[in-house]
Amino acid sequence: MSTATYVDGEGAQAGTVSLPGEIFDVEPNVPVMHAVVKAHLAAIRAGTHSTKTRAEVRGGGRKPWRQKGTGRARHGSIREPQWVGGGVAHGPKPRDYAFSLTKKTRSLALKGALSDRAREGSIVVVDLPAFEAPKTKRAVELLERWGASGKVLIVTGQRDPAEHIDTWKSFRNLPYVLMVQVPTTYRVLAADVVVLTREALAQITKADVAVETAAPAPEAAVEAPPGAEAGIVPAAESSPAREEGEAE
Repeated sequence: MSTATYVDGEGAQAGTVSLPGEIFDVEPNVPVMHAVVKAHLAAIRAGTHSTKTRAEVRGGGRKPWRQKGTGRARHGSIREPQWVGGGVAHGPKPRDYAFSLTKKTRSLALKGALSDRAREGSIVVVDLPAFEAPKTKRAVELLERWGASGKVLIVTGQRDPAEHIDTWKSFRNLPYVLMVQVPTTYRVLAADVVVLTREALAQITKADVAVETAAPAPEAAVEAPPGAEAGIVPAAESSPAREEGEAE
């Protein structure tokens, strides 16, 4: 079972969190992950490219010359694809590139991506603090305390966006940080560090998050004087006043 570092709301490491093996310790299926990434990239394509056919370009309504007797090739329009300024043959038209995958396929790919990050030790579980006002400087300080460097993915979980609007505004100015509510295979693979809030981890695992706090270091034992175990009490050191009283 993999573990992740747990960071409290103040940014201090407060223990570790055990990550379920059925989600964070799965052998990555590369072909499945590749298919899911392709589906993600295809779905975000605009698909607004367009070209004009010979029927859509302007002009070309008259036959340029007669069919026979000129010695030249036969043409019916100057807007044929082989003419300069003519239409485009088999050119792209607006279309939707998205294609669907089964829910089981997408779930397996996400488990493989999370498992890959867990093996690298690149998953951090945090208590996302509330921001009273947007402040990017505080967001940078939190990232340093979390030990998150490079491309960072922060998964907040499915909550009311108004609850962390100031937090989102604080992190959105950082070009290497992305905040999402639900993790996806593409986003997890594209990130160097995945930061999960306790709410997000609970929604992924569908179980309560148990934090294992680190045991305090044992106190140093005080050495007992020689003979203490046998009940021998050492004699008190003589003082100058006591020596004067004995002399009298």
